[in-house]
Amino acid sequence: MKKKICIVGMLVNEKSHQAPDVQKVLSGYGTLILHRSGIPYSGCDRGLINLTLMATSEELNRLEKDLKKIEGIKVASLCLIDDAEELNICKK
Repeated sequence: MKKKICIVGMLVNEKSHQAPDVQKVLSGYGTLILHRSGIPYSGCDRGLINLTLMATSEELNRLEKDLKKIEGIKVASLCLIDDAEELNICKK
């Protein structure tokens, strides 16, 4: 199956309660994650997490489904490249 390059964004609404569950899910998909960054909104117990993944469609769908099981988590994704192998081809 072809791997895609995708960006996944998450809004964590109750960070103090949801962070352990989010971390557990992300750790389970750690081999797919190329980059992870976060922006805390400590004053209102929220946070944004951005991921860059290399994953098949099925892997991406499972990750999103597992994250959406956590109450209050908003998840959206965008795939930039449908075949990650394209990154290995340099045209002159």
